[in-house]
Amino acid sequence: MAITETPLKIAIIAGEHSGDILGADLISALKAMHPDAVFYGIGGPRMQALGFNALFDMEELAVMGIVEVLGRLPRLLQVKREILAALLADKPDVFVGIDAPDFNLPVELKLKQAGIKTVHYVSPSVWAWRHKRIFKIAAATNMVLSLLPFEKAFYDKYQVPCTFVGHTMADTMPLDVDKAAAKAELGLQPDKLVLAIMPGSRTNEIKLLAGDFLQAALLLQQQFPDIQFVTNMVTQAKAAQFNAIKQQIAPELHITEFTGQARQVLLASDATFITSGTATLEAMLAKCLMVVSYRANWLTYQIGKRLVKLAHFSLPNLLAGRGMVTELLQHQVTPQALVNAMVPLLSSERATLLQQYRVIHQSIKCNASIKAAEAILQVADDVVSTT
Repeated sequence: MAITETPLKIAIIAGEHSGDILGADLISALKAMHPDAVFYGIGGPRMQALGFNALFDMEELAVMGIVEVLGRLPRLLQVKREILAALLADKPDVFVGIDAPDFNLPVELKLKQAGIKTVHYVSPSVWAWRHKRIFKIAAATNMVLSLLPFEKAFYDKYQVPCTFVGHTMADTMPLDVDKAAAKAELGLQPDKLVLAIMPGSRTNEIKLLAGDFLQAALLLQQQFPDIQFVTNMVTQAKAAQFNAIKQQIAPELHITEFTGQARQVLLASDATFITSGTATLEAMLAKCLMVVSYRANWLTYQIGKRLVKLAHFSLPNLLAGRGMVTELLQHQVTPQALVNAMVPLLSSERATLLQQYRVIHQSIKCNASIKAAEAILQVADDVVSTT
C-alpha cells in the first residue's frame, strides 16, 4: 500500500480512440497499485468507465488533417487554455499525455515549467523525421514511455529519459496462432490458404493501392486456384469505396468481406497485401506473412522522401533492424511485383519467417500497462511499500 497520506492525483489527456484504450489499461494497472488514486483530464468512454473524471469530451481533440484542424483551431485553443488552467490550479502529482503530441507536448511544457512532473506515453516518430523535435520533447517531459525498443535507443542517443514498456497489442495477441480455428470462426475453409487484401483505412490509401492489390490477387489466383481472399474495411463507407474499385478492376474475383474485424481477419489469414502503418505490426503479431506497400500523392511523396531518412519504413522491419519483409514504395508497387514477393510467402519461406515473427513478438510482449504504471509512479516520486 502507499504510505502517502493523500490520494495520488494523476492527470491524463488522451485525444483519440487508441489513446482511450491505452489510458483505460493504464488506469487499471495504476489502480491495482494505488486503489485510492484519482484520475482526471480528457479521456474517452473506456477511461470514464473506470472512474476517470473527464473535464472535456475526448472528441474535442479527435481531429486530423490541416483543413479540419484549422476549422476547429479556436475551440482547440480554448480547450488547451482551460485544461491548462485547471491543471495548474489543482497541481496533480503527475501528468500523462497519451500520444496526440501536437496537443499534449505544449501542455506538458507549461506544466513542467510550473513544477508538475510530466510523462509522454507513446513516442512521436521523432526517430523517423524532424529529429530536432527531440529537444522540444526533452524540455516538455520528465519521461517518455516508448512502445518499441528502437525508439528508446534513439532517446538514449540524445540522453533524454525514456522507458521502453513494450506494446499492449503484443500483450493481448497470442504468441502462437491457431490459423485453422481462426479461419473456421470467420466461415472460411480451414484447410486452404487465406490471403487478406488490406489497402488501408484512409480514403486516399484505398484509392491509391486497392487497384494494384486486386490485380495482384487475380494473378495470384492463377498460381493458387484454391486460395481464399478476404478483406476488412473500417466502415461501411470505406467498404463501398473498395467495392467500387473492385467492380472496375476485378468484378469476378470472390472476396469475403468484413467490416471492423481487422484483427480477426489477420489472425485467420496466412498472408496479406497490406498498406504500411500500425496494421503491419498487428499482422506480424497475428503471424500473417506480408508484402508491405506504400504510395502517396506525388507532392506528398516528394516532400516526404526529403524529410524521412530511414532504411526501412514498415514496423516489422524497423523492429527486426533489417529487411525481413518486402517493402514496395511508390512506383515499385505493381501487380507483378506484389505477386513476385508474395509467392515465396505462400510456400518456401513460411516457416522461417513465422519463427522470426514470433521472436519479435516475444521481445515486445512486456506487460506494457504494468511497466508504464511503474514508470509513471517512479516519476511521481511516489513511495510504495510491499509486504
